[in-house]
Amino acid sequence: MRKQLRALFVTVLLATPVIALPNSAAARPQEEKKQRSAAKYREKLYKEVRHQLVMLPWYSVFDNLAYQVEGDKVILYGQVTRPTLKSDSEAAVKGIEGVASVVNNIEVLPVSPMDDQLRRAVFRAIYGDRGLSRYSIQAVPSIHIIVKNGNVTLEGVVDNETDKNLAGLRANGVPNVFSVKNNLVVAG
Repeated sequence: MRKQLRALFVTVLLATPVIALPNSAAARPQEEKKQRSAAKYREKLYKEVRHQLVMLPWYSVFDNLAYQVEGDKVILYGQVTRPTLKSDSEAAVKGIEGVASVVNNIEVLPVSPMDDQLRRAVFRAIYGDRGLSRYSIQAVPSIHIIVKNGNVTLEGVVDNETDKNLAGLRANGVPNVFSVKNNLVVAG
């Protein structure tokens, strides 16, 4: 009887790691699936937030909207020329499924006839250039011109370093511009 119990005990001990091994290996794909689905969800949320912001009716080349997603919270920041665009962007993002809260840190630029003239002049200088005119054919051009108290900031994406430098030079050539900050990003 003792030999049979000992044999049974040894069999159970030897069989346990073999049985436990497949279960732990099966748990890994489950975790990887969860991570992949979370990454897909995050990517989908990023795309949906971007889509909602770009589709706002008064969003233009003179506005800069940016965002950051932290779990189910979206943080909006940037600069806009119209106060309604600030509230509209918050409302559009709040309506997205999966967004629990929105922090709206968007700055409304001061109303100034001088800044409005500079916006138009910088727009003509940049998008009137033969090398940069291809950026103007999009619904919302990729080079955004932000003017605040005579200071110009260029935001957005360009194809190469030459276009980035050319846009900065064209903006610097506009009369009555105090300074130009070139925050353009080269794609790729």
